[in-house]
Amino acid sequence: MNKEPRANSKELTRCGWATTDPLYIRYHDEEWGVPVHDDRKLFEMLNLEGAQAGLSWITILKKRENYRKAFDNFHAGKIIKYDAEKVEQLLQNEGIVRNRLKIEAVIQNAKAFLAVQKEVGSFDAYIWQFVGGKQIINKRKSLKDIPAQTPESDVMSKDLKKRGFKFVGSTICYAFMQACGLVNDHVVNCHCYKAKVKREK
Repeated sequence: MNKEPRANSKELTRCGWATTDPLYIRYHDEEWGVPVHDDRKLFEMLNLEGAQAGLSWITILKKRENYRKAFDNFHAGKIIKYDAEKVEQLLQNEGIVRNRLKIEAVIQNAKAFLAVQKEVGSFDAYIWQFVGGKQIINKRKSLKDIPAQTPESDVMSKDLKKRGFKFVGSTICYAFMQACGLVNDHVVNCHCYKAKVKREK
């Protein structure tokens, strides 16, 4: 008879993308798929997902603390004041992805983010409207069942682009939705999915 593994057991079943890297495992277990309602954190994650474009998430995850230091902890009010000299300085920062378009996108996104806050009241209220204000709990049996984008991410992407956001294609938006818990895409045999469903009952 199989015993239920303890929460700290290495035998826990996880989503296939969670490798043996301790940083990745901790991110999978403690962050990915957990609903985020803090405006600053949502802004941070949207930009980090954009920085990931063409790269692996573990690459960005390992640089996350560097990004926080480089971009004033993703304080949008400070970022909108960045000038050409600041951009050049960031391009010399080996701790982040030194891509001019991606760096300039964070500045543009800060402006668009503040505009959304002013119009809607909070970025949280704005972004969660795309899933009706409640997490979508999917029932993915394996990684191959998880889509790269969905109708919801298509709508989110289109609206973000209309508002001036950059690096917000539908695939990036869906990765953002997964990361910030707008959707729960842990596979059904993952211990995180089981824990979520158990709490819901």
